[in-house]
Amino acid sequence: MDLVIEIEPGAGEKTAAVYRALRAAIVDGRVPSGHRLPATRVLAADLGVSRGSVAGAYERLTAEGYLTARVGAGTFVAAAPASRRAPRPATDPLRPRSGWTFTPLRTSGEEPAPRYDFRTGIPDAHLFPFDTWRRLVVAELRLRANGPGTYAEPSGHSALRTAIARYLGYARSLRTTAEDVVVTNGTQHALDLIGRVFLRPGDVVAVEEPGYPPARRLFTSLGARVTGIPVDDEGLVVAELPPNTRLVYVTPSHQFPLGRVMSLARRQELLEWARNRRVAIVEDDYDSEFRFSARPLEPLRTLDRSGRVLYVGTFSKSMLPAVRTGFVLVPPGLRPAVVAARQIGDGYGQVAVQAALARFIDDGQLARHVRRAGRAYADRHARIVAQLERMPLLEVVPSAAGLHVTALLRPGAADPLRVVTAARRAGLAVENLADYAAEGPPSRAGLVFGFGAVDPDLIEDGLACLQPLVEQGARRDAEAQ
Repeated sequence: MDLVIEIEPGAGEKTAAVYRALRAAIVDGRVPSGHRLPATRVLAADLGVSRGSVAGAYERLTAEGYLTARVGAGTFVAAAPASRRAPRPATDPLRPRSGWTFTPLRTSGEEPAPRYDFRTGIPDAHLFPFDTWRRLVVAELRLRANGPGTYAEPSGHSALRTAIARYLGYARSLRTTAEDVVVTNGTQHALDLIGRVFLRPGDVVAVEEPGYPPARRLFTSLGARVTGIPVDDEGLVVAELPPNTRLVYVTPSHQFPLGRVMSLARRQELLEWARNRRVAIVEDDYDSEFRFSARPLEPLRTLDRSGRVLYVGTFSKSMLPAVRTGFVLVPPGLRPAVVAARQIGDGYGQVAVQAALARFIDDGQLARHVRRAGRAYADRHARIVAQLERMPLLEVVPSAAGLHVTALLRPGAADPLRVVTAARRAGLAVENLADYAAEGPPSRAGLVFGFGAVDPDLIEDGLACLQPLVEQGARRDAEAQ
């Protein structure tokens, strides 16, 4: 890579000018330690000075310890003193637009994993066939068969759209074709595309309460009025939907975070409600791949007869978050607009990764991985549920799929925030159900346990550490009496 430095106009003696420019670049950190500098002849030609001026500057910087010369290899930047900050303007005039209140949420990759890791949304990377995936990606890069010098289809690689449609046909009984599929960078990207083409500022979006916070944040950022709708044992309470709702976001296969499955009667009620209004339903098939019992109910999109459902899925849980690929099945009337929104905002995805994922699906590797990982997750789910059911102050919410389980606190249990805080100090990560409720505390306090990231050998020990923390409330009440 060419080295770009500036020599002040009228700097006088050129050797000194080159020296000052190079020294400033090294001290500021613009040229890092270990970087190989251009040959004196090359840099002299780039700067329009004599080769002797550059050689003299190199010699002085070497004598001062900024550079080191290696015979036959070249001149390199030595370990430099701590970089100073680049100068900043005295004022900082730029601010977010009025009404923007969001700051980044912490992600699971920003903090070290705790010993007892019951955080949600993290699959077990040890279960993933990295060697197979690496071979597929490398093969696509080596083949150069996907037009690397041209821009790709914004709707996604054609082979991947076909593979996704076929996979959904046999894994979720969805009648769909490649034409329906728009490939995205995960679920959030899919929701963003839908919101941009379908919602106007001020439109009402109904989400589950408690529910998935990133979806609520996204719709709010687009100017929608987001309202939480309570969830009971059968799923979203359709009777509570405002009459002016424009879009409903639901996770019917595995409600997040409670884990319940929306009943068939409630699914039909929601579809009928939407059919009689100009309402879209976004069905997020969250964690549906990993099922532990019972035959899955048909997706809303399969039951839909009026073209109201957009079906969203991701490979972040079934494979890895790093694959960063998802999809949305779009009804014909919205499809051109969604594809255009993808092209405007993001262009298209990583073609080699999409092509490799198509082969991963078509070769049966995804199905094999889901079966193998599903058995491991089913074992963890059973062990966690069994342990939680032994705790008299916890009531496990039944769940048949996914990578987490929720337990409600019975009267006498300690405050969940106090439990979560004390658990963190003990090296145990568990989540407060209230963190998923945006419109006030949930009707029942609870704790949410992810089991994708936890070491299976530490499940019982971790939950044994949690039990006395939950029972502290009962002990305090007894002492008060």
